[in-house]
Amino acid sequence: MSDSNTTKFTNPSTFILLGIPGLEAAHIWISIPFCAMYAIAILGNFTILFIMKREPRLQEPMFYFLCMLAVTDLVMSTSTVPKMLSIFWFNSREISFSACLTQMYFIHCFSAMESGILVAMALDRYVAICHPLRHSAILTNSVVAKVGLAVVLRSGILTLPYPFVARLWPYCRTNIIPHSYCRHLAVVNLACADIGISSYYGLFNLFSGIGMDVFFIAMSYTQILQAIFRLPTKDVQLKTFGTCISHLCAILALYIPMFFSSITQRFGHYVPLHLRVLIASVYLLVPPVLHPIIYGVRTKQIRDRLLRLFTHKET
Repeated sequence: MSDSNTTKFTNPSTFILLGIPGLEAAHIWISIPFCAMYAIAILGNFTILFIMKREPRLQEPMFYFLCMLAVTDLVMSTSTVPKMLSIFWFNSREISFSACLTQMYFIHCFSAMESGILVAMALDRYVAICHPLRHSAILTNSVVAKVGLAVVLRSGILTLPYPFVARLWPYCRTNIIPHSYCRHLAVVNLACADIGISSYYGLFNLFSGIGMDVFFIAMSYTQILQAIFRLPTKDVQLKTFGTCISHLCAILALYIPMFFSSITQRFGHYVPLHLRVLIASVYLLVPPVLHPIIYGVRTKQIRDRLLRLFTHKET
């Protein structure tokens, strides 16, 4: 590995991922919760998709967005966790240059896509609670399709500069990435050039894209909470409020680690490296685990369909 530190190259054929620097001795133990969470995420999100396909009555905007969220969670976790586990279990740290840039694109693209889907779901909740009689008229299948397409195009286009610009930088310092996956800044920081454009573009995406998503979600839920307190009975208020709180917990589980990880990656050099990498790794796994539970199991229609499925199998 010391040879890799001293080798001069401008076009690395491979990068070396360190996993979680400083915690190499604990990689096996860290892999246990990572593997368990990944298995739960795969099982939960595939179950959501299976139920949606089998249940024609769940043809509503919320469930369309939930399908998109499940697919996004599956892609986002699968693009990182298998490689992480191969590092933890088999010390398989090499990743080709092209595979690294591809992983970078998928991670950042689907993270942004997940954020956009959460905005769409917050919009659906806003219309359902604040304008229930107009819900079907406002969120038609055509509108849902356009919103979904806009989310996909926005994420795909805004993320494209990450791998393309990263490919242009000369890499003549080292090919060792002190991270568990090919995160954008972790890769371009290895370049022996002024990477200001990459860093500033990343900040632009964070605050203009993700920041605007957070703003719209906050506005939606502010209106939702105001509408909840105008509901006629306490029981209905508490039930709707409980649903909204669980949704907000899922939203915070994505955004808090995302912002913390992005900011500390640039400015938080006082934060230990292993903590930064650990949080950046975990935040790609926690939302895919929580979403099937919060948006799936806690949704009555899906829960009932799941119970019928198991009851039918037992009988």
